[in-house]
Amino acid sequence: MKKKLDIFSKYLTLWVGLCMILGALIGYLFPGFAETLGGIEIANVSIPVAVVLLFMMYPVMLKIEFSKIAALRRNSKPLLLTLVVNWAIKPFTMAAISYIFMRYIYLPLIPPSLAEEYIAGMILLGLAPCTAMVLVWTYLADGNLNYALLQVAVNDLIILFIFAPLGKLLIGVSTNFPVPFATIFWSVVFYVAIPLGGAYITRRYVLKRRGQVALNKLIRTLDPVTKIGLLLTLVLIFSFQGKIMIENPLHIALIAIPLFLQTYLIFGISYFGARMLKIDYPEAAPSCFIGPSNFFELAVAVALILFGMESGAVLATVVGVLTEVPIMLSLAAIMKRNRKKFHFTRDLVQQEQVQEEV
Repeated sequence: MKKKLDIFSKYLTLWVGLCMILGALIGYLFPGFAETLGGIEIANVSIPVAVVLLFMMYPVMLKIEFSKIAALRRNSKPLLLTLVVNWAIKPFTMAAISYIFMRYIYLPLIPPSLAEEYIAGMILLGLAPCTAMVLVWTYLADGNLNYALLQVAVNDLIILFIFAPLGKLLIGVSTNFPVPFATIFWSVVFYVAIPLGGAYITRRYVLKRRGQVALNKLIRTLDPVTKIGLLLTLVLIFSFQGKIMIENPLHIALIAIPLFLQTYLIFGISYFGARMLKIDYPEAAPSCFIGPSNFFELAVAVALILFGMESGAVLATVVGVLTEVPIMLSLAAIMKRNRKKFHFTRDLVQQEQVQEEV
């Protein structure tokens, strides 16, 4: 018998939509408040967002079984799929899709000079695969959080070496292409290292003093905190961009369309790639999420450095932030509905049957 969802989880998409609207209204009606909060940052990494993300990430990371991470090296197919999609496919499809839409389909609607900036911003999004938020999408889809963490760590390292050469190639920047190491460093610290360290210490303490039953109870108690943290994060992010959203609705909608197309395309490639490689569901879920989602903090930071605050490139990266959460929630739902298509081992089938009977 399957567990019934509480009203909060069942209508999470509705709450997400309401929080997006609420955040945009706050930013538009109280721009001074939004600007003050948005100005509290280190290397373009928002401290208020980092605080609410801590609440979102910590309960998720409590579920990570750190002792099992080393053993994941023996299962290389999900990681290889992720690397191929993130670095050999995604940047080039984003460049092609943005070019087609901005140069041809939107030619009567967007001036060529502005279209070039939008293309650059969308390419920056395509160059930056997601980090911490993959853990949230994996958690919502009941995937393997241990493997998601491994994929995040590997992609963070690769970003340091491949981000700049691909950026120069696809955007055509002849000068030094910036890799804001400070933004990457503080993003990893705030969004991964701090909640991960706190979760590790908590797990060790609770398991040592009170045992597995107590840890399971703590995880269940904190489970709603992740969703509350997600909603608070949306309110904050949308409040920072409320004025832009409300004053530029047409261009935001035009930019969102190719971003939607790119996200679902990359998910589709990852999804069918996972099935062709016969990757079991727990590892297939994070492998299908890390490509479609983006490291938007890095994309925004580089757009600011290259093109300036008022540029179309920055607006395009901001639209990437606006579209990501609703899209990724839909992809998490798609994965959960199709989890039985990723049953490639007998042990997994038996495990799923036991979970459904609980």
